[in-house]
Amino acid sequence: MKFFIATDHAGVAIKPDVIAMLKAMGHEIVDLGPFSQDRVDYPDFAHALCTEVLQNPQTQGILICGSGIGMSLAANKHVGIRAALCHDAYTAQMARAHNDANVLCFGQRIVGLGVIESMLHAWCATSFEGGRHAQRVEKIELTHGV
Repeated sequence: MKFFIATDHAGVAIKPDVIAMLKAMGHEIVDLGPFSQDRVDYPDFAHALCTEVLQNPQTQGILICGSGIGMSLAANKHVGIRAALCHDAYTAQMARAHNDANVLCFGQRIVGLGVIESMLHAWCATSFEGGRHAQRVEKIELTHGV
């Protein structure tokens, strides 16, 4: 699997560890930055990652900020992106199985490296179940004029 990864200044410290974990699992990683802990705006990096995921079918994304909340909010503004804020292996597994999530979001200040590793394994080992979940996922993309 090919993953795009991006953070803001509050997620950059653990990015090398996450990249190493994914590479050890045999995945290809494209790092979209940032490359220092200088303050940046998370929406810029979320939008850049979502653009790449949407332009490159069969890829997925990982977004990291302090809490994961800002990144997930910004990412979900993109039609076709289903960004899931996860806190453990179970939420990562369910995001893939039931929601066909294509962007994993988490917070550097919320989860430790052991939990991150278990989330990555669960995420990568889980496929979308389809079935009754497919029509629900289709409804996410609908605009209801509100």
